[in-house]
Amino acid sequence: MVYPIGRRIIFPFISLWFKKKGLENLPKKGPFIISANHSSYMDHFGLGLSIVMVLNRKIHFIAKKEHFESFFQKMWHNYASAIPIDRESSGKDALNFAIKMLKEGAIIGIYPEGTRSLDGRLQRGKTGVAQLALTAKVPVIPVGVMGTFDILPKGKYIPKFKKAVINIGKPMYFQKYYNKKINKKILRKVTNRIMEKIARLSKQKYSFT
Repeated sequence: MVYPIGRRIIFPFISLWFKKKGLENLPKKGPFIISANHSSYMDHFGLGLSIVMVLNRKIHFIAKKEHFESFFQKMWHNYASAIPIDRESSGKDALNFAIKMLKEGAIIGIYPEGTRSLDGRLQRGKTGVAQLALTAKVPVIPVGVMGTFDILPKGKYIPKFKKAVINIGKPMYFQKYYNKKINKKILRKVTNRIMEKIARLSKQKYSFT
């Protein structure tokens, strides 16, 4: 069993806030990347809830290193086996570690926007998600998260009791790029495809290129 306490106590409580759609799209085995829009700390719990309760497996989130500084944040991210990333640098070390974990069969969670949205609207995606997918040669599971911004936006600490939706899309495969040299153009193209899918799943528009 993974997350024994979370599975039995925390996640059943967290499920009161979430409605889950598309659970059948989650691969039953093997490594993959969960990629979602991000506007609230509640997103972590909603995505974790989906994976833990359905697959009984951990999600290893890539999280900014600042989340490991306070006692409670450090305790949570260490418990969840998160991967710290330094946003002031290229983040190469974190991505390389995540690639290693994917090749060993792990599930990696990443928010392509890089940080929480301040207004709940979708931001431009960064190319780290494409780098992971193409280098590790694993599928990306796009997820549209709706409603978490209204429950717990950035700067708030007490969640409102409202319903949010975790809308899980079908796996995205990028085999045609596996034998090509990865460059900025390919990374941006793959990232935009992922972000466009996330936008549709979260009922938003993605107008960035």
